[in-house]
Amino acid sequence: MTTHETSAAPLGLRERKKQKTRERIRREAYRLFAEHGYEATTVDQIADAAEISSSTFFRYFPTKEDVVIQDEYDPALADAIRSRPAGEPIVDAILSSLKGSLGAMLQQDREDLLLRTRITFNDPAIRARNMAEQERSERAMAEVIAERTGRNAADLEIKCAAAAIIAVFTTLVRHWVEGDGKENLAALYERHLPLVSRGLDF
Repeated sequence: MTTHETSAAPLGLRERKKQKTRERIRREAYRLFAEHGYEATTVDQIADAAEISSSTFFRYFPTKEDVVIQDEYDPALADAIRSRPAGEPIVDAILSSLKGSLGAMLQQDREDLLLRTRITFNDPAIRARNMAEQERSERAMAEVIAERTGRNAADLEIKCAAAAIIAVFTTLVRHWVEGDGKENLAALYERHLPLVSRGLDF
């Protein structure tokens, strides 16, 4: 994750330990979800598999749903875009990021991303929570676009642009999951995200 790592200050020992614990919790949770199903897996089972207490689990994830909903993609994308040349159009900046660090992250997380996205689309409670998460992603994208354009993130055009980008992301990920992840997700973005910048010309 070149652009993500170089844009952030090195983590201290305490933060690295916390990050490893978070990753272990998520890894064991996804393994249990894959083996037993999301609904049948309990927080106690996840905590036991991760060799932590249930109270420690809740210090990292407020609910079981948050293991599925929380991820690092928004901050990684924001960091990657901020590392791109200032005058580069936002869609080009995103696509360049997907060819590098972010694309590598998506490929590395392929199986986990497939699993958690299926859960997100199929579980009613998580699907409802994910609507709020999508709105948060839109706000984060609007902030990045505003930084690059010198405009206000509350400007309606900026908010619409951010909403359009996140909507395309969501649609492409759904298509990718419905195809069992057989297509290259980064390639899907490269083919279809330019629709946002060129407009609806059909």
